Amino acid sequence: MSLRALITGISGQDGSYLAELLLEKGYDVLGMMRRQSSPQLGNLQEVKDRDGFNLASGDLTDATSLRSIISKYKPHEIYNLAAMSFVATSWEQPVLTQDVNFIGFINILEAVRSQASPHQIRVYQASTSEMFGNVPPPQKETDAMVPHSPYGVSKLAAHRMAKVYRDSYDMFISCGILFNHESPRRGIEFVTRKIAHGAVLIKYGKAKHLHLGNLDSKRDWGHAKDYVRAMWLMLQQDEPDDFVIGTGESHSVGEFVATAFKILGIGFWGNYVKTDERYLRPVDIKELRADASKAYQVLGWKPEISFNKLVLDMVQAEIMLLTGG
Repeated sequence: MSLRALITGISGQDGSYLAELLLEKGYDVLGMMRRQSSPQLGNLQEVKDRDGFNLASGDLTDATSLRSIISKYKPHEIYNLAAMSFVATSWEQPVLTQDVNFIGFINILEAVRSQASPHQIRVYQASTSEMFGNVPPPQKETDAMVPHSPYGVSKLAAHRMAKVYRDSYDMFISCGILFNHESPRRGIEFVTRKIAHGAVLIKYGKAKHLHLGNLDSKRDWGHAKDYVRAMWLMLQQDEPDDFVIGTGESHSVGEFVATAFKILGIGFWGNYVKTDERYLRPVDIKELRADASKAYQVLGWKPEISFNKLVLDMVQAEIMLLTGG
């Protein structure tokens, strides 16, 4: 009998890569999506017609739909990847961000707890490096967490609740404290995709400038393909735990821009980039850089895709989208 996995946020970057990984490992995969008049299935082209893959309508804020899906499908593993995940938007919609990221996760935990054998269901919660705020790098699992955005607060609340349910009800809940991870499937509103897209437009004469926020912010950027592998590994352990996942290297936004422009053979990038106050955060995080030594030792996980290869993949994908070849 195949293992069954439920993935919330299936249409996003991480959900789509995770679905591919699990299908390759012989899982049956059910992806949960909010009901929409025009479902966004672009990231699911590789899996939507595969045997063992199905979609279900559900919403983290609808406890009834979650309980129904889990009761009917009886997953062995649940990966909660659905979230209000764009940090900038969390200031504009702070209440909705809490409802989805925090209350939505509690709804999952309660739905699992209501099952006949809740201890047999393993739950992965997508935590985030944004929970650390400006705690000095490198950041590890035991460091203080002082988030600086509604998004970070909502994720920290869910992260803490995971431990409460793990300790109180002996549930298997592991949290991946993932640092920034990108890919060609990243949403256009995220800075890395915006840089790759904008640089290609400039290269092909479709734009003159690229408007960005703080160019000095440093992030630990890895490839989403590597990070979904870490998610799966967490649920294969004998005991649940929390793990920081990252490369251990940090690069500034300006470095990301410079790398993309260099790949495209464009001249000095500073001639094309303009700082735009619209993209500045009320409070910015200066540097996030992971200490993932625990994951290296316990999970046997290490990133395989370098920063330069990540930027190259994103730039090449934008060229394909623009030119069709």
